[in-house]
Order: sequence, then C-alpha cells, then structure tokens
Amino acid sequence: MLLAIDTSTTLVGAACLRAHEVLSEVTVSDARRHGELLAPTIQQALDRCGGGVGDLDQIVVGVGPGPFTGLRVGITTGLVMGHVLGIPVVGVCSLDALAAQALQGPAGQWGWPEFLVAADARRNEVYWARYAVCDGLATRIGQPAVSRPADLSGDIRSLPAVGRGPVLYPDVLTQTSGPLDVSPAALGALTAHASALLPPEPLYLRRPDATPSAPPPAFTTAAP
Repeated sequence: MLLAIDTSTTLVGAACLRAHEVLSEVTVSDARRHGELLAPTIQQALDRCGGGVGDLDQIVVGVGPGPFTGLRVGITTGLVMGHVLGIPVVGVCSLDALAAQALQGPAGQWGWPEFLVAADARRNEVYWARYAVCDGLATRIGQPAVSRPADLSGDIRSLPAVGRGPVLYPDVLTQTSGPLDVSPAALGALTAHASALLPPEPLYLRRPDATPSAPPPAFTTAAP
C-alpha cells in the first residue's frame, strides 16, 4: 500500500493507494496550519481504507514548488515515516499532479494539445509549468518556474490554465474549470510512471521571505 502526501497548496492532503487504485483520500483546506493538520489527515486516510502504518510499502510526497513551511512539513513527515518504517520515500512534482488532474477534466474532454499549470506563489507571482498532451498523458515542457503572470510570454499566457493562478489573475491568464489544488490521490497515481519520480527534496525555486538578522555589534574593552 502506498501513502501519498501533499502540502504544496492550500490543501493538506493524504491518500492511500494499492496497485494505483485509490483506497481513500482526505483533504483539508487551510493554507496556514499544515503542521497541525497533516498527522490527523494521514490517520484519517488510513482509517478510511482499513489500514495502518504497518501496511505501507512506499510513501510519495509532493515536492512542490510551493511555500517553504508547507513543503517542509509534508516532506519531513514522509521522510520520518519512511525511516521509521524502513520503506522507500519518493517525490513527485506537485504541478505534475495538477496536470494529471486536468486530463480528467477539461484538458481531456476538450482535447487541449497544450495547457498551463499555474499555482499561487504569493508575492503576486505564480509557480508555473507548460504541458503537452501526448497519448493521454501530460508531459511537462521544461522545468517549473516562478514569475509574475504578466511577465510570461504571450503564447504561454494564451494557453488554457489550471490551478489557483488563473483564478487570482483572470485578466492575465486564461481561466478554465480545471483543478485548483493538488489531489494527493493524483500524486500517488503518478508513481506508476518512473519518469515522474524525483528525490524527496523541496522544490523551492526562490529564497525564503525571512532573512537572518544582522549580527550584534562587537564590543571591545579599553585597555587600562
């Protein structure tokens, strides 16, 4: 059984899968309480599928890009559980999970050849990646990036977009009825594709808001 965890967006989520079949999924919407909510969310996902931590064979964590605190909570939790249980922990780009979810909705129904995934990065910016649809799968074109929506090239801004980005910036990005936040079940399903797997390390893309304070001034004692 696989446990999938994602804390890269406003959702705190966990899902249990077996042979890529979703057994349970629990999500809570709260952008500020990842640390408080993740453990009970994991327990609820296990309870709903009738399993326990001893039944887990693998853990997958969403590595972002996303906010610093949220990513650290999810990835650290997954790594600690994997160490204690002696099972492997892998990472998946959270934007890839959003792209996979989009194929279950408008992207798949309307036959988009390409689309944009844009998640809220705060500071009036978005985490984004461009995807091409090939053989029913969303293939990322290039690496995820962060920028102001208005700074994206015109051909990228004109693509159908999913995620929080087009909701926050509808005057710049092309809004659709696609997914807004990452589904941990979609994240877990991506482990079926080896090319989607990454090291369980946070994908930050930029420096944190907090910076070290200046060191205190040095004091010297005058010689007598």
